[in-house]
Amino acid sequence: MRAKFILLILLVLYIGVNAQDKKYAVYGMAFYNVENLFDTVNSDDTNDEEFTPDGGYHWNEMKYENKLKNISTVLNQLGGKYCPQGPAVVGLAEVENRKVLEDLVAYGNFADKNYQIVHEESPDYRGIDVALIYNPAIFTLESHKTYPFELDEDTKYKTRDQLLVTGHISGEKVHVIVNHWPSRRAKSIRREQAAAVTRAIVDSLLHDDASAKIFVMGDFNDDPTNNSIKKVLKGKRKKSEVQNDEMYNPYWDFYAQGIGTLGYKGSWSLFDQILMSKGLIDADKKKLFYWKSEIFNKAFLINQEGQFKGYPKRTHSKGIYLNGYSDHLPVITYIAKEL
Repeated sequence: MRAKFILLILLVLYIGVNAQDKKYAVYGMAFYNVENLFDTVNSDDTNDEEFTPDGGYHWNEMKYENKLKNISTVLNQLGGKYCPQGPAVVGLAEVENRKVLEDLVAYGNFADKNYQIVHEESPDYRGIDVALIYNPAIFTLESHKTYPFELDEDTKYKTRDQLLVTGHISGEKVHVIVNHWPSRRAKSIRREQAAAVTRAIVDSLLHDDASAKIFVMGDFNDDPTNNSIKKVLKGKRKKSEVQNDEMYNPYWDFYAQGIGTLGYKGSWSLFDQILMSKGLIDADKKKLFYWKSEIFNKAFLINQEGQFKGYPKRTHSKGIYLNGYSDHLPVITYIAKEL
């Protein structure tokens, strides 16, 4: 009981509402593409040869250890301004297998937060998966399920499965769908087809509960204004525009301001987003409701000099080891509940 009481104190935040200060519990829902979190072992069923000691990146135990240290450093700080205990959940992309996730949640000071893992292997040709880690003191896992990307006309095309995780925060059911849609090397129709898979999951959840609290997070490899997000997924820029089966996309405003999560050839893209269902933006303040969103763009994650000054500091660039973090920046959305 004492531990739960201390956790509750950490969650409390004062937010000005209607000129009055009220007490709220605040929870973070985050996503991070960690850019090729591979171990050093050559797996027969994974296209991971580059990430071995003899591979193109000369990926050895020292580099793997540095990668774990860097990613855990980010996760330890993510959401700390409002959620000192860390996010309730973190969706992850570009993880090789369960082992790297086990190594990550057990690394250094991050291990103190006791994050648990939800992961299933995907058929992706690169051998990368999506996953979700969660703080069991905040998020109570109920179930999870994967949804494959399947095309009748092209059965050989393989990419990441989509991961649906259902659980409870503060006694309320929430659903989180973690995505990593086909890359920009593929035609846009591929991402629209992936969006249709996500859309079908959302529709199924809303069919069962019209006010379901649903988060769709991931690296979509598309911006908020692309058809996959705007039309297929029905992502809206303004909360007032959201109808019953549509989704609110708070990251659209960031994109409109020229703010992104990854940079390429002189411009920013915002592929990493978290959208939510109407049940989170219309909720009574005595239930979980959407508060605000952020892009975690701390200075230590950004190159401060050189050719890629101003862009995320990644692990490798043009084959050169930089000992960075990721080519993507994390995103986090906060939900709250009146105490």
